[in-house]
Amino acid sequence: MATKKKASKKAATRKASGKPARRSAPARKKSAAKKAPAKKPVARKTAASARADVPSLFRINVEVGSLDDADRFYGELFGIPGRRQAGSRVYFQCGPVTLQVVDVSSMGMGVPHPAAKALYFIVDDLDAVFARAAKLGCLSQELVHGSPGGAISVRPWGERSFYAEDKWLNPLCFVEAGTTYPG
Repeated sequence: MATKKKASKKAATRKASGKPARRSAPARKKSAAKKAPAKKPVARKTAASARADVPSLFRINVEVGSLDDADRFYGELFGIPGRRQAGSRVYFQCGPVTLQVVDVSSMGMGVPHPAAKALYFIVDDLDAVFARAAKLGCLSQELVHGSPGGAISVRPWGERSFYAEDKWLNPLCFVEAGTTYPG
């Protein structure tokens, strides 16, 4: 009897406070038994999951004819050492993307193919990279939108950049951070 009084007192207190009344243990079991079985979720691509399927670029390959020459060239141009890898390769970590330089001549694969036009690198100090490229004698001789590609210019789309190429004709573009055109 004392238990029933306590229960009714608690119920009155809950009602006064605006809290919902508690169900007794048997009532909870009944409501759980009445629930419909859970349905399997329908597989749908949301915008978030579609974005998750977009590939992320992590490595770019350029072919060269001498690994030692390429290691020196890119090490000096980038101002960082390369990491030699098995298979006549040297890796240069360029932000989240690795530049993989492969000596195809040492593997009997013939003459190197130039990379797509062009590989674009973001740099904080464009003038310092430009000075290293000029010292290496690798500034582009081509015109880019009517301006010399091997000169620092502000391109029509607003990027401050210059173009260069290695001796295997791999085209390179260096763009000043903060001026990149997102498209």
